[in-house]
Amino acid sequence: MSIDMSQFYQVFFDETAEHLASMESLLLAFDPDAPDADQLNAIFRAAHSIKGGSGTFGFTDMADVTHILETLLDRIRKNEIALTREMVDVFLQAGDVLRGLLDAHQNGAVADESASIEICAKLEHLANSPAGGTKPAASRAVATPRASMQHLYKIQFANSHTAFPSKSYLDNLLDDLGNLGKIENKTITANAVNLSLTTYASEADLREIFSFFLKPEQLTITAQGETVFGKEITETEQAYGFFDEPKPAKAEVEDYGFFVDPGTIKSGVENAQGYGFFGEEGNQVQPRAPVLNVRKDDVPGRRTTDRVAAVTGADTSIRVSVGKVDTMINLVGELVITQAMLAETVSGMDPVLHERLVNGLAQLERNTRDLQDSVMSVRMMPINLVFSRFQRVVRDSAGKLNKKVQLKIIGEGTELDKGLIEKISDPLTHLVRNSLDHGIEFPDERVARGKDPQGTITLRAAHQGGNIVIEVSDDGAGLNRERILAKAKEKGMPVSDGMSDTEVWQLIYAPGFSTAAVVTDVSGRGVGMDVVKKNIESIGGRVEVTSRHGLGSTVSIRLPLTLAILDGLSVAVGDQIYIIPLSFIIESFQPKAGDVNEISGQGQVVHVRGEYMPMITLHRVFNIKPKITDPTEGILVLLETEGKKVALFVDELVGQHQVVIKSLETNYRKVVGISGATIMGDGRVAMIMDVGSLIKLSQQSRE
Repeated sequence: MSIDMSQFYQVFFDETAEHLASMESLLLAFDPDAPDADQLNAIFRAAHSIKGGSGTFGFTDMADVTHILETLLDRIRKNEIALTREMVDVFLQAGDVLRGLLDAHQNGAVADESASIEICAKLEHLANSPAGGTKPAASRAVATPRASMQHLYKIQFANSHTAFPSKSYLDNLLDDLGNLGKIENKTITANAVNLSLTTYASEADLREIFSFFLKPEQLTITAQGETVFGKEITETEQAYGFFDEPKPAKAEVEDYGFFVDPGTIKSGVENAQGYGFFGEEGNQVQPRAPVLNVRKDDVPGRRTTDRVAAVTGADTSIRVSVGKVDTMINLVGELVITQAMLAETVSGMDPVLHERLVNGLAQLERNTRDLQDSVMSVRMMPINLVFSRFQRVVRDSAGKLNKKVQLKIIGEGTELDKGLIEKISDPLTHLVRNSLDHGIEFPDERVARGKDPQGTITLRAAHQGGNIVIEVSDDGAGLNRERILAKAKEKGMPVSDGMSDTEVWQLIYAPGFSTAAVVTDVSGRGVGMDVVKKNIESIGGRVEVTSRHGLGSTVSIRLPLTLAILDGLSVAVGDQIYIIPLSFIIESFQPKAGDVNEISGQGQVVHVRGEYMPMITLHRVFNIKPKITDPTEGILVLLETEGKKVALFVDELVGQHQVVIKSLETNYRKVVGISGATIMGDGRVAMIMDVGSLIKLSQQSRE
């Protein structure tokens, strides 16, 4: 009987990506001059886990790299060789290579064999080179006897059909153990296996072998003693086991392990039935963790029951594909729309005659909104998933530019929709690189200006109302107004010396615009800032720049919390309803007769508190028949985008709504000036305006 391992590939890919991210984060925070043992052990465990999983699934290229990496890390944590900054750099490179190999295996691409060979050579060189930081002979002598130290282990593990589908599986495991040492006192029952093993191998090595067959709770290893050059060490320890003496376990081979007699279990010992705990008195106490119902179809390849198991730990989690979450969100959105339709229908009924119906629908509305908020929170993830990767960007880029830069992160726990997190990664990367290259000065320049030679880039995230604001700021030289204007004039852009700073800063988003004198590996080609702006605006966000010469600059990005729900103002034009996102609205008002004027060749403008603003007549843009043609009888909605203000002329305001966004492109086609659609309570489809595109469309029509 053979097991199809491909069904577990995705779990391996996800867990390995997490291990690589954890390893990189630890390495970036690591101080080679004062190494932290806990951090070093955590890095080692991450590499060890990747090696074990890679070997299990047959990804030998990844296993080869991590084997050498793990060996080097093990020698470092045993003080056989000293850690150096060069090693940290190579470890980070090894992480990059492993990530590339993982992507290749995940996407069915051809892995870069040369990169694997190169990084393996670098790791081998560090492990064997005297310059790698070899400790004095006295230090190495301490570790030498360990290679000649024998351990005596008492081992007990479950003999379950899940772990060993046939006798050959158990025989293979026993053969592996026999290759490591001498097996004695072996007893095999239908439910458990007991044996003694004398070996030079460590307990970690043994657990790695067992990990291919068993879960940790199905295994007990008890160290009985050690012998060095024939002399027995009387020290004994309980290790990770949960039995005083190996006894035949009363095993019911089911679920995830075997069930033991409570009489054999000590205080705080993990019970294999579920994962509950037993108290000091030997009586079972209430589990201190959430209850999780594991069903038969939840874990591929494992025979489980509907038994409710208490899972240890403060939190529990399950892996669910984003597609399933999106489907659930879409269904809840449909539920919200249906509830709104029912509310619209009931609004015309007598509330006294239909009191129970009205009250029931009111309760349904509250429950629907709570359900919607709860489901939406499933997609919300901490923005640190993006922020954390910039530690590496800043470290590597600063080294290339010969600058000293530190990265500060504030508000990394702020949550944002997963879809938005994926979309802002590239824009933020470009902004951070720009701050590194154009913003932060070289150390000698900073000292000459009375600054700390080390510059600081700050990533900050915070919630403001129904939006999230992300800032990328630096304490560098700031934007140079004169240089930007000179470059704009050189490129033939319509600029003047009387422009405000805000208008000047907007010039840096022009395609191909760059004030860099030299093109570097980091930036300076004039591509990127315009893409940053387009990408942010495409997801309903806005970008603003502030700068103070000599003190630094800040780029602020304002985004909606999610792409699935929108707070908007519904307006009517003729028989049509349109939704304007609230984030673009400044105010709405009804103008007086003298406030609206006609400018030849420019169309109509409206006077608002000493400022003239262009007016967009919505029924002309979309070529529909309005109910009102005189602006003084209708409503003007003042909008702001890209630093520009315009007044939108509509028939009337309908109300403020939280609407569920539906893709118009998926269900119909792309329409200029429209970003999506929603279904109103009366069943009508309302278009959601793309304010930036609408303004450009209006300008083109006037021209």
